[in-house]
Amino acid sequence: MHLRTARRIDDIASFRVMDLLARARQLEAEGRRIVHLEIGEPDFDTPTAIVEAGRAALQAGATRYTPALGLPALREAIAGFYATHYGVTISPERVIVTPGASGALQLVLGVLVDPDTEVLMTDPGYPCNRHFVRLFEGRARQVMVRRDTRYQLTPELLRAHWSKRTVAALVASPANPTGTLIAKGMLAEMAAYAAEREGALIVDEIYQGLVYDQPDATALEISDQVFVVNSFSKYFGMTGWRLGWIVAPEAYVRPIEKLAQNLFLCAPTPSQHAALAAFEPEVLSILEGRRAEFRTRRDFLLPELRALGFNIPVTPDGAFYLYANCERFGVDAETLSARLLEEAGVAVTPGTDFGENGADQHIRFAYTTGMDDLKEAVARLRDFFKRA
Repeated sequence: MHLRTARRIDDIASFRVMDLLARARQLEAEGRRIVHLEIGEPDFDTPTAIVEAGRAALQAGATRYTPALGLPALREAIAGFYATHYGVTISPERVIVTPGASGALQLVLGVLVDPDTEVLMTDPGYPCNRHFVRLFEGRARQVMVRRDTRYQLTPELLRAHWSKRTVAALVASPANPTGTLIAKGMLAEMAAYAAEREGALIVDEIYQGLVYDQPDATALEISDQVFVVNSFSKYFGMTGWRLGWIVAPEAYVRPIEKLAQNLFLCAPTPSQHAALAAFEPEVLSILEGRRAEFRTRRDFLLPELRALGFNIPVTPDGAFYLYANCERFGVDAETLSARLLEEAGVAVTPGTDFGENGADQHIRFAYTTGMDDLKEAVARLRDFFKRA
């Protein structure tokens, strides 16, 4: 049988970290113990109160569709969270609940991108973003960012790379894989420039809440015309529940609603009911304790990796990643990642997942595992490099 696929499939690369994870699982099935530093998934279980709320919803028969924009009570709760934690008043009508942040990004890009239009984004950056743009027949224009801009887009870079075909810029704060933030003033300047060019600024705040050395913030503090994408996966620990949200400019709510009706119908109903408990004070207290633990892990792993010879020029502000230059070891990142997995039993992600900008010389370490495992990983890495 001849396999025919759309041309876009050839342009959408596999997620290398998932291939590495599959190999790690195979080694574990063979009896090896693997320390996992490759997956961006918190190791903490979903807080019990959220699980109980989901269970109660199922027992009450909450298994039918919600409105496409989401459960009204959850949209109100999200708006209330912005008010109490960030001092930002937004209408619940601007909140769209989605099947994960991936669903949110597809909806935003689906209403903005036409064939052959461009979306600016960073390189390195989260790999799926460029593929979402390709899905809608647009072009992801990747801007090479380096340590001098903390691996972020800046107003100067935005002005230099914006073209007649550009319809939006997509930034992330904190970012994956680098964990860096964008200063509020720079966000405001970029939002103003995008509006001046009749384009949009999309701000990925998926790791919001996981910020360690300064107060947490949101782009909604500087403009009501930006698209903010967020998730219950990272800070709230609900990865498998597949739930995220958009805060959209008011004029775009109806176009997004039409697309959501056709693509998803709605986000998972039990997950939406469960997420109502995510904003309870006792749950937020648990989540803040976990944030402190992530900071402890960062502060342990960062100097250890630097001592081993990895070059990490910028201390990450948030998320749970360290993006490390590995060129001093004399092999490319994919080769080194494969050897670390096979010979040391430490799973990491090669930079080639995140773009082309120095990708062969970088590895991402995710500190999404406990301190005992992190210490074991460092010991294994130290032994590996002594033998190499």
